[in-house]
Amino acid sequence: MADQKNTLLAIVLSVIVLVGWQYFIASPQLEKQKQIQQQQQQQQQTKTGPQGPQAPTTQQTGPQSPSAPQTPSAPQTTQAPSTTQRPTALTREQVLAASGQRVQIETPRLKGSIALKGARIDDVSLNDYRETVDPKSPNIILLAPSGSPQPFYAEFGWVASEQKTKMPDADTMWTREGSGALTPDSPLRLSWNNGQGLTFRRTISIDRQYMFKIADEVENGTQETLQLFPYALVSRHGTPQVLGYYILHEGLIGVTGDNKLHEVQYSSIADKPAQTFKTTGGWFGITDKYWAAALVPPQTATLNARFSSGSLGPVKTYQSDYLLDAISVAPGNKAQTQSQLFAGAKETVVIDAYEKNENIKNFELMIDWGWFYFITKPLFQLLDYFYRLLGNFGYSILVVTVLIKIAFFWFANKSYASMAKMKMVQPMMEEIRKRFADDKTAQQQALMELYKKEKINPLAGCWPILIQIPVFFALYKVLFVTIEMRHAPFIGWIRDLSAQDPTNLFNLFGLLPFDPALIPVFGQFLHLGIWPILMGITMWVQMKMNPSPPDPTQKMIFDWMPIIFTFLLASFPAGLVIYWTWNNFLSVLQQGVIMKRNGAKIELWDNVKALVPKKKAANDN
Repeated sequence: MADQKNTLLAIVLSVIVLVGWQYFIASPQLEKQKQIQQQQQQQQQTKTGPQGPQAPTTQQTGPQSPSAPQTPSAPQTTQAPSTTQRPTALTREQVLAASGQRVQIETPRLKGSIALKGARIDDVSLNDYRETVDPKSPNIILLAPSGSPQPFYAEFGWVASEQKTKMPDADTMWTREGSGALTPDSPLRLSWNNGQGLTFRRTISIDRQYMFKIADEVENGTQETLQLFPYALVSRHGTPQVLGYYILHEGLIGVTGDNKLHEVQYSSIADKPAQTFKTTGGWFGITDKYWAAALVPPQTATLNARFSSGSLGPVKTYQSDYLLDAISVAPGNKAQTQSQLFAGAKETVVIDAYEKNENIKNFELMIDWGWFYFITKPLFQLLDYFYRLLGNFGYSILVVTVLIKIAFFWFANKSYASMAKMKMVQPMMEEIRKRFADDKTAQQQALMELYKKEKINPLAGCWPILIQIPVFFALYKVLFVTIEMRHAPFIGWIRDLSAQDPTNLFNLFGLLPFDPALIPVFGQFLHLGIWPILMGITMWVQMKMNPSPPDPTQKMIFDWMPIIFTFLLASFPAGLVIYWTWNNFLSVLQQGVIMKRNGAKIELWDNVKALVPKKKAANDN
């Protein structure tokens, strides 16, 4: 009776784990994404017209010293727009068309434009990345102007210590020198005179990847010495859709001069006081999962950096900015400053090259390698190396799995050999349990003596799984956060290793024309692709090669474990499931060879036959 209760308890716990994962992990993420999409639709209905928000103000509310003005803030209002006078939402294309003359951006990796009004970098899309695996789907749009549905832009300029001095802002009409598009070989040169004796010049250049360089110069034609503070900001209007996973940061990000990483989520900065940093060098920006916009000040300059939030009616705004120390400009003299803007895809090779060549402090942390950086990044570099040799990340995963098996070969051999010996002495173990059925203490002592005599480690069966757990999580991280894995195909139906297997047993792998996920309540459980099924089969085979646990409850848990893992991993990235399946297959081969060498019987076929109910003989009736 006790064994039956334990068995029932094991089944109930297994079901709770499966249902709990789907209910508390998978379902909330989907629901959260729907809520964010609805929120964004509401926000788009309250956006301003083609003029966009008002120019940034210079209120004294930030981290700066008493003598320094505040970095221009994200637009703020104290009251929401009237519902009876709500402006009509404009598309991004309409806002761009209404923003006046623009200079096109044309590079191998980026395209977009810069308006002469304001000279913001506010129109950037990525040539090499699309929204879906369909090659005809739209390109990824990274930056968008104020007034569009999802504004995201960078701004550069000066702040004067004297409020009476007119400075360039979002409404400034710059004059262009020359013609043609902004290209890696042709920078954009702008100028503007404030009518008070100051002439501002700006040169915007771009490389062949994702880095803009902004060189600002001011010429003082007045009779007074001026104190000017260079600034730069990245601003985002509206809370973007985020996945909300613990292992991934999306939001405001930066590294200060002490090489400390700062990550601030949108929810933790909204309606909260600004976070400020007095530092030398570093970088500061806003990051998505795969894309980012980051400001890079001169790495030897002292500055005040800030993460802040505001509001534009009902719409939240987020800003990452910095203000350099004052530059004194004497009459008849000039002053220069230079800053950089990274606006693009977080490609590992590109990010690392910028860190090295531009000497940007810990720029590699733009990619969320996580706490286990020392495992995660080397694993990616190994995968990337074989990808460059083989041309397919799926093949690279298979090769790296073999290398990992080789690295742990000796350790796994010792473990499998111990399990083989344990399987051979199972009859003696059963005899001991029967002999000391009423004396558990004596039973344990006898079993320990047997283990000692036969040189068996009863925990050996756990080690092959435990030693691959760090690799499992590191590979999960790599597949989840690195853009190189995004839309990376394997073979057959796997067109994206970073997404779940698209096939589904519950619609007969596409033969039935319906989506099981649409079924109320239970639909979220009804996704089981081919690769998760293969993973479950290989896991079951591997467990059946191990000695059966003597306790019925433990046996039931081990019997259910492949089924539970099959459903749990069904929603994981396909690349991770392929790794686990291939690793199980290699482990089965390795364990089979070792068991044969040690004289242990492989009862796999007997275990398969045991699953088939036997017919009762005629004389049994």
